[in-house]
Amino acid sequence: MSSIRSAIENTISISLFNRGLAGRIFDDVKNNGAKVVMKNNTPECVLLSPEEYIRLLDEANDARLLTAATERMSHFDPDTLITQEQVDQELGFSSSGYENTNNIIFE
Repeated sequence: MSSIRSAIENTISISLFNRGLAGRIFDDVKNNGAKVVMKNNTPECVLLSPEEYIRLLDEANDARLLTAATERMSHFDPDTLITQEQVDQELGFSSSGYENTNNIIFE
């Protein structure tokens, strides 16, 4: 029963926009969450606040990154690891090149 109530409360007709009620609809989306816009009794689009849209994009991106990391880790072989010294030697770095790098911030 709660899914029927949710569908009724979160569904709006496109005709409400034609009646000049867009401002009220947008306020309702900000305050109460997403709304499904219906046109000719068919879902036409979903209205989301910018914050909710960004949250959903971030969540989808996090899921893609987790999937990629999980896939990579499934092929991980600890015997193929190399030391920092080996990397430095291969790339021509020296320990003096790492001086004054304590203030570098990686994001």
